[in-house]
Amino acid sequence: MVAIRVPRSMRAKRELLKHAPKLVENGKKMLILHGTKTSAVLNSVLADIFHLKRDHAVKYTKKNDNIRPFESGGETSLEFFSLKSDCSLLVYGSHSKKRPNNLVLGRTYDHHIYDLVEVGVENYKSIESYAYDKKLAPKLGTKPFFAFIGEHFESVEELKHLKEMLLDHFKGEVVENLNLSGVGRIFVCTAISPTTVYMMHCALRLKRSGTSIPRMELVEVGPSMDLVVRRHRFPAESLQKEAMKAPGHAKKMKNVTKDPIEGKLGRVYIPDQELGKMTLTNDIKGLKRERRDAKKNKEHSKKQKVNNPE
Repeated sequence: MVAIRVPRSMRAKRELLKHAPKLVENGKKMLILHGTKTSAVLNSVLADIFHLKRDHAVKYTKKNDNIRPFESGGETSLEFFSLKSDCSLLVYGSHSKKRPNNLVLGRTYDHHIYDLVEVGVENYKSIESYAYDKKLAPKLGTKPFFAFIGEHFESVEELKHLKEMLLDHFKGEVVENLNLSGVGRIFVCTAISPTTVYMMHCALRLKRSGTSIPRMELVEVGPSMDLVVRRHRFPAESLQKEAMKAPGHAKKMKNVTKDPIEGKLGRVYIPDQELGKMTLTNDIKGLKRERRDAKKNKEHSKKQKVNNPE
């Protein structure tokens, strides 16, 4: 169990607010884990994935014996590490005779396993095996393009699920405006068969085209691999309904504005008043009933004394 600590300073409170749920989430962090046994190919795959996501990734190098993603009770360690490292994306690598070079991609909601996709890595080429101009190397913080080629991404449920998983793992932060010069790489995913996807990572080279939009050329910079879908698990219906729930928008108040300096401001409209039509009465609604009745009785007794003097 993780001990719950109450923040005692404003700095600690600000750190907790960064990890709190938001209407528009920042770039999700990825947690990379090793299984009980891993191969040299799988170690290189995990290292390259960490290299591509090193701004928003946490990598654990120790072996984990208690992680069984698709078995009941084997998800406890994954959820614990997700909570400890504050990561909502998971990449877990393991190697066995039954499932060689096995890679599990997962997502969490509220630090509970949301869905999982298990793929096998084949025909892998690392980043170091490519020779290219190092000026074309993708820079930190650049947004990648995604190209999904093949009709299987729209017709096969397994590849639909894998497409969502790859987008969520490598897309980075959500932005409204994007400068073309800041886009320097692209992931090309080609559906070879209903269960196999060829994935490669390329750099974008911008060249003159005679127009305001430059001509783009792809230079493969690695890594590249074949992903063979083995097992996948969709999210539970109740958990999916809770995760997809959108927060209700606050009701807009009329004549109320917010200013960054003065804060909340309101505008009050008062109708025009005419002195000729204004009448003042002694029957004031703000007074309590007992006080109002007592005042009326007092005035009535005074009138009787004036009309009937002794």
